[in-house]
Amino acid sequence: MGARSEFDHTPPAFAAALEQLLAAPVRPEVVVDEIPAPQRIAPFAHALSGDLEVGGDDVATGRFILLHDPAGNDAWDGTFRCVTFARAEVEREMAEDPALATVGWSWLVDALEAQGGTHTAASGSVTVVSTETFGEMAGDTGSAQVEIRASWTPTSEAGAHVAAWTELLCTLAGLPPLAPGVVPLQRRRGRR
Repeated sequence: MGARSEFDHTPPAFAAALEQLLAAPVRPEVVVDEIPAPQRIAPFAHALSGDLEVGGDDVATGRFILLHDPAGNDAWDGTFRCVTFARAEVEREMAEDPALATVGWSWLVDALEAQGGTHTAASGSVTVVSTETFGEMAGDTGSAQVEIRASWTPTSEAGAHVAAWTELLCTLAGLPPLAPGVVPLQRRRGRR
């Protein structure tokens, strides 16, 4: 008897989506790991974490979760749902810009469009946090972060949505888009 794959007990649609998700090209700066998926949100789920490394420093982090309910979900308007989280340090001056939240959401929408991640029923939030230091820490410069939490129903193959999520991480960290014709490499560390 041959070896069994992890996809043996999953619906064919979810197995195909997992293959697309795991084969998706990601930016070389982003290191992707498979992590435990939430168990109570949908009958089938797969989760990834991503860390953006530049010069040996982690500058952005995030998670991508693909949910599947073969019976469908009225709130999703479909049988699949992508859920994502992305966070990065930003310059304090940038955090003070009242348009940053709107711009942050446009970065997600633009990344999905650029990668062919068509979707419906998008929702989410953009949070900007600025930390000021006082007292004994008054000499520190403080910090600022932008955080995007979003979900949407994919209407294209899953790999495009993972590629968009990794592109979002890079945009949040201030990296320019890859030049046309440059193909990102697959770079994964594996399961944690």
